[in-house]
Amino acid sequence: MPPGLRKIQFCSWGLLLWLSIGSAGDAPPTPQTKCTNFQNANLLQGTNLKVQFLLFTPLAPSCGQLVQESSDIQNSGFNATLGTKLLIHGFRALGTKPSWIDKFIGTLLRAANANVIAVDWVYGSTGVYFSAVENVVKLGLEISRFLRKLLVLGVPESSIHIIGVSLGAHVGGMVGHFYKGQLGRITGLDPAGPEYTKASLEERLDPGDALFVEAIHTDADNLGIRIPVGHVDYFVNGGQDQPGCPTFIHAGYSYLICDHMRAVHLYISALENSCPLVAFPCVNYKAFLAGQCLDCFNPFLLSCPRIGLMEQSGVKIEPLPKEVKVFLLTTARAPYCVHHSLVEFYLQEPRNKDTLISVTFLSSNVTSLVKITIPRQELQGKGVIAHTNPQCQINQVKLKFHSSHRVWRKDRTTIVGKFCTAPLPVNDKIGENNGC
Repeated sequence: MPPGLRKIQFCSWGLLLWLSIGSAGDAPPTPQTKCTNFQNANLLQGTNLKVQFLLFTPLAPSCGQLVQESSDIQNSGFNATLGTKLLIHGFRALGTKPSWIDKFIGTLLRAANANVIAVDWVYGSTGVYFSAVENVVKLGLEISRFLRKLLVLGVPESSIHIIGVSLGAHVGGMVGHFYKGQLGRITGLDPAGPEYTKASLEERLDPGDALFVEAIHTDADNLGIRIPVGHVDYFVNGGQDQPGCPTFIHAGYSYLICDHMRAVHLYISALENSCPLVAFPCVNYKAFLAGQCLDCFNPFLLSCPRIGLMEQSGVKIEPLPKEVKVFLLTTARAPYCVHHSLVEFYLQEPRNKDTLISVTFLSSNVTSLVKITIPRQELQGKGVIAHTNPQCQINQVKLKFHSSHRVWRKDRTTIVGKFCTAPLPVNDKIGENNGC
């Protein structure tokens, strides 16, 4: 079996469906209200689809009310005047409840006054990954029928926000396709790659599935999809090899899923914390790191997208462009957010060889480093550095020239030039992103 498939079968994918809808009942559960938990499936029976819709409300954030039928919804704490957020997990290799689901639900309810509906399809997503893929269309139809019950209660299509993790992102895309792209929003958290990279638009998540579609890519070289699938596609740290994740297979399960699940933890952190996870449009990650994409003028007219619940991720341009790749750097742990800065070095005169200079920012016992290469016969080199503190709080900057000599020489090279730095975006006149 190819290593990629082996990794897929042991990876645990989760999808949480957040649906905020309006309904007749807005009272908290009574002592007689039954709270339902996620199912647990075994490897033999887990391939048969069996769906539960569990409602969580601001008045009952830890009690999942089973709302399968219209009467269940009307007799629940569902509030038709609120928004609707569906959270859909993905492949569950061992048939267990996603470990992150409770925190995700609680964070959503604190961040937005909404109804949250978790779609439990542990039965149907367990066992072999390709069996779960075969259930995607059937699950999409079941969710679509469920949403129809909400629409009958007066819930607008535009108020529905689907959040799908991994395989669940494509389930959300399927539902959006059934509703002809009129749902309000779909957020794909590292949408699954295997079986979907070359799939048709009808089979996978794409910008036509909702009024606004966004995706956060964190494992594009393995379990996640490597192509853009939304209006805005965040490629975090280039979309792969997340800081703090194991790089060797002996780390076991964490090695298999850490990069893939980082999208979930990034999104939760974005909802919990005030520091923004701001991204910048660029043709590719290499160009972004090289300091070639310094603002959000093209194509967003200076409105840089950020991960979270802001309308259209903060993008204010209409009509929305499609499949725009945006890039950002993060730290290895929550809250993950950093401040991006451009660093430049100008030589006084060109050299006959490449010049390598490292730039280090120091503040509050935190250091950040970037290396700048100035090509031979050129005067300027630049790059992007990420640091946890805003530039106005940087206490010290260190510059180091890396000589190409491998042994000590008496005639040491002297480099003369000018160093400059500026916070990104470079045309941010009101300073809303620099924290100063």
